[in-house]
Amino acid sequence: MANLNGTTSDLRAKFLAVYDVLKSELLNDPAFEWTEGSRQWVERMLDYNVPGGKLNRGLSVIDSYMLLKGKDLTEDEVFLASSLGWCIEWLQAYFLVTDDIMDNSQTRRGQPCWYRVPKVGMIAVNDGILLRNHIPRILKNHFREKPYYVDLLDLFNEVEFQTASGQMIDLITTIEGEKDLSKYSLPLHRRIVQYKTAYYSFYLPVACALLMAGENLDNHVNVKDVLIDMGIYFQVQDDYLDCFGEPEKIGKIGTDIEDFKCSWLVVKALELCNEDQKKILFEHYGKENPSDVAKIKALYHEINLQGAFEEYESKSYEKLTTSIQAHPNKGLQAVLKSFLGKIYKRQK
Repeated sequence: MANLNGTTSDLRAKFLAVYDVLKSELLNDPAFEWTEGSRQWVERMLDYNVPGGKLNRGLSVIDSYMLLKGKDLTEDEVFLASSLGWCIEWLQAYFLVTDDIMDNSQTRRGQPCWYRVPKVGMIAVNDGILLRNHIPRILKNHFREKPYYVDLLDLFNEVEFQTASGQMIDLITTIEGEKDLSKYSLPLHRRIVQYKTAYYSFYLPVACALLMAGENLDNHVNVKDVLIDMGIYFQVQDDYLDCFGEPEKIGKIGTDIEDFKCSWLVVKALELCNEDQKKILFEHYGKENPSDVAKIKALYHEINLQGAFEEYESKSYEKLTTSIQAHPNKGLQAVLKSFLGKIYKRQK
């Protein structure tokens, strides 16, 4: 038995070792005739894009499965839970590589976006397609004989569709030349976030663990609802940190104001502003100029958005805690509590 009640760094080390195994399998996939050049390209592309993040989504599959089982895992279980965790990290890499091209972004995780790396450029579009195609290869290699194999394929397909649809709402809301703040509202913000972020970041890891534990996902709709609410709360925190967080802590310089994002802050500001303040919002939001950005930030301070966020945070925490405590299954209660514990009052 693997004693996983050790340190987080033990778990992380085991998780990273599984990445090397999966990568090696993909670089020797018998469905393709490899050349030295193609193998080098894919390996470099994977190392650049897949393991560089915080790995929270991937690691939470193992955490969740362990809490559901209520005991230490066998080496085989650790490997399988890690493989599903890596499938989520692969999905994340695919979204980020393509998202950065759509947003014309400069940096990601403290280095140039993949498409901005010399000699990569638009080859990154195809690399995104490859990343997406690696997921069913991994699932086939390791889960084909499992009774929940089809459910896993279904789950990844469904969540990918939901995420791409959320991205679509986000993109069509901010079309150049059609910037109209009056379209922004809390329900729109919620829809974008629910589909674009909450399903794959919060529901997917737990759903993978539930399938591994032999559960039917249809019996856990209430768990999905709590996780979606948690994902929305997480994104509101993200929107807040984009403006009020310290770049050294959050690892990036926030640009939601310049990018005309349908951020929780601007939606809440529209609710709290008087007519004169609204004019300032309409005039300066979504402009690149630092003086425009400074005016929006000054307005945010004036209407005390920080206070509004603190109130939102404590109400969300209360609501989530109540929902979690009402859950009859102690293992699932532990899973949900652990997720909430990781994100409550986070600074990055």
